[in-house]
Amino acid sequence: MTDCLGKTRVFAAALFLAAATFLASPVGAEVAIQPVTSSKGITAWLVEDYSVPIVTIRFSFQGGHTQDPPGKEGLSELMSGLFDEGAGDLDSDAFQTQLDEGGAEMRFGADRDTVYGWMRTLADTKDEAFDLLRLAVEQPRFDAAPIDRIRAQIVAGIVASERDPDTAAQRRWQVALYGDHPYARPEVGTEASLAAITADDLRAYHKAVFARDTLKVAVVGAIDAETLKRKLDDLFGNLPETSNLRPVETVAPKLSQEVRFDYDLPQTSLQLAYPGVPRSDPEFFAAHLMNHILGGGTFTSRLFDEVREKRGLAYSVTSYLVTNKYSSGLVVSTATRSDRAGETLDVIRDVVHKMAEDGPTEAELAAAKKYVIGAYAMNNLDTSGAIATTLLQLQEENLGIDYMQKRVAQIDAVTIEQVRAAARRLLNAEPAVLVVGPPATPEPKG
Repeated sequence: MTDCLGKTRVFAAALFLAAATFLASPVGAEVAIQPVTSSKGITAWLVEDYSVPIVTIRFSFQGGHTQDPPGKEGLSELMSGLFDEGAGDLDSDAFQTQLDEGGAEMRFGADRDTVYGWMRTLADTKDEAFDLLRLAVEQPRFDAAPIDRIRAQIVAGIVASERDPDTAAQRRWQVALYGDHPYARPEVGTEASLAAITADDLRAYHKAVFARDTLKVAVVGAIDAETLKRKLDDLFGNLPETSNLRPVETVAPKLSQEVRFDYDLPQTSLQLAYPGVPRSDPEFFAAHLMNHILGGGTFTSRLFDEVREKRGLAYSVTSYLVTNKYSSGLVVSTATRSDRAGETLDVIRDVVHKMAEDGPTEAELAAAKKYVIGAYAMNNLDTSGAIATTLLQLQEENLGIDYMQKRVAQIDAVTIEQVRAAARRLLNAEPAVLVVGPPATPEPKG
C-alpha cells in the first residue's frame, strides 16, 4: 500500500507532467466542451483530457461578501477557510489526513459575488477525493477550535494591513465610491465583525447560499461524461434546490470626487474611476478594445507611451474594466514620485480626454484586435486549471458554451465607430480620483 508521502510524490510528479504536456501542446488548439447534466438536473461543462491522470473540478455558488449580514462582515471569508477543517464524522485532523492520503488538493474561497471551490485529484483516487469534497460541501462541521484558529489568522492579517496605507486608502475609496452598498463594506471583515460571528451564523450562511439553483461546475481531465453525471449527483445532489439570498441592488460608482489619503510616502499612488460597461452589454467588446488601446495593453498603450516612455513619470500605468455582478467601471492606476503627482495626473487626464474626443485610429484598433484575439488561449487555456477557471467564468457570465467559437468573429465585427462611441460613453465623465501620498504642497504666493 502506497504511503502518504509516496502518494504526494506521485501527485507532484503528475502535476509536473501535466504542466509540461500543456506547455508543449499547441496553445491555440480547440477546446472541446461537453455539457453534462446529471439525473437530478445538475449541469457541468466538461473537457475530457487523458494526457495525464488528473481530474480538476471548479464550482461556484452565487453569494460571496455581498451576502455577509451587516455587522458580521467577513462571514463568507471565514466560512471558506473551514471546509477542509472537518466535515461529516471527520474532525479537522482526520479530514486533512484522508485528503493527504488520497493524493488530492482542495481549496475554497469567496469574492464579492460568489463562493467557490476547487479540487485537483489523481484519477485513480477520484472516488475517495470526491467523497471528501462531498462531505465538505454538504456537511461542514464548523467546530469551535478551527473557527477560532481561522478567525485568528484573518484578524492577524487585518491588523497587519492596518499599517499599510494603500490598504487603508482602498477601504476609504470603496466607501466613497459605493456609499452604503455591500461593495463598500470590508470584504474580510473587521476585528469586531469577525468576533461577532458564531457557528450558527456559518451554518445559516451555508444553508442559504449552497444550493443548486446558482451552482456552476467546470471539470477538466481524465473523466468521462457518464462517470461525471454520477459524480455530480453524489457531490451536489443533496443540496437544497433553491438558495435564499438577500437582494442586492445594482450600484453606479459615485464619480466627480477626489479622495485624498495623506501619508508620508516616497511615491504617490493615483487611481481614477470612470463609468464602465457590464459584461452582458452588447458593446462590451468595443469598450474592451478601447480600454486596451488606452491603458490595458501595457507596453503598447497610450497611457504607457505618454506617462512612462515620453516623460518617465511612472514605472507602469494601466487601465482596466471592472465587471462585478452589481457594478461596473473603468479604472486607471499608477504610482509616481510625490513631487510629480500633479503633473502625472494632468497627463493622464489629457490622454483620457483625447481618447474621449477622437477615439483610436484604425491602426490602433487593428493592433488591439490582433492582440486580444491571440492572447486569449495563452492567458486562459494553457493549463487544465486555467481551462476549468475559464469554463466556470463563462458560465457565471452567461456567455454560452459556444463562446470560444464565436469570440473571434465578435471581436472582428467591432467597428471603429463603435469603439469611438465607447470612448465617448465612458471617458467624458468627470472621474473619481484617489490620491495616496504626502499632503499636497501649497503653491507659493506672489
